[in-house]
Amino acid sequence: MIRTLLPAYAAALESTRELTGPALFEAERRQVAGVLPARRAEYATVRRVARACLAELGVSPAALVRGADGAPRWPAGTVGSLTHCRGYRAAAVARTRDADGVGIDAEPCAPLPSRVLAQVTSAAERAHLAELGAAWPGVPWCRVLFSAKEAYYKVWYPATGCWLGFDDAEVVLEPGRDHGAFTVRPVSGGARRARRADAAFDPVATGFPALRGRWSAGARLVVTAITAPAGSLPGRAQAGRTATGTLRCAQ
Repeated sequence: MIRTLLPAYAAALESTRELTGPALFEAERRQVAGVLPARRAEYATVRRVARACLAELGVSPAALVRGADGAPRWPAGTVGSLTHCRGYRAAAVARTRDADGVGIDAEPCAPLPSRVLAQVTSAAERAHLAELGAAWPGVPWCRVLFSAKEAYYKVWYPATGCWLGFDDAEVVLEPGRDHGAFTVRPVSGGARRARRADAAFDPVATGFPALRGRWSAGARLVVTAITAPAGSLPGRAQAGRTATGTLRCAQ
């Protein structure tokens, strides 16, 4: 499912069960030493999938340890993304000669709770979702939109070092019965900006571009993927900004 959403230069693999195999690196074992067994198995599986992607690109196995921001650290010369939800683990990796960033996300194929929908979408996006729902019923469009923002953030954060709020990005979905494309772009003046310590931060001013991605919806899952071709992203911005209502990053 995930491979069909990405260009040929990206290695992408998925698993619907927990994988056994080579032991975790010591740094990885320390990171999950105190967590519940189910969470440890999830952590291990998604990294085994990621290392299989690296091997496909000819890259030696390496520890994929989360940083303080929750994002994994990839081997030099590569960019990648991990995602996991109930019964699904996936990874995508590309060489930096081909891509500046990769972002993937998987979500349950079900509508978002109404209170969450109000928090993660703008009025314009909710109107867009209503139009899509009327024309293409049966697709959980709100979940596709949410997942698209998550995938965008996984490209945004490694490139900028800045947190991004849900109202700092806007999604336009291109409809289909079970798959399609979308565009995500940074926007200014998010409705919740006044509650943030970095209220003057303008995502548009970073020069970060709009990015196109692809989505797929099956019986159980919504999956989205974005790649930023090499040379398409601005350099890393000043790190360390924080905001409330931000997209999550932990992998």
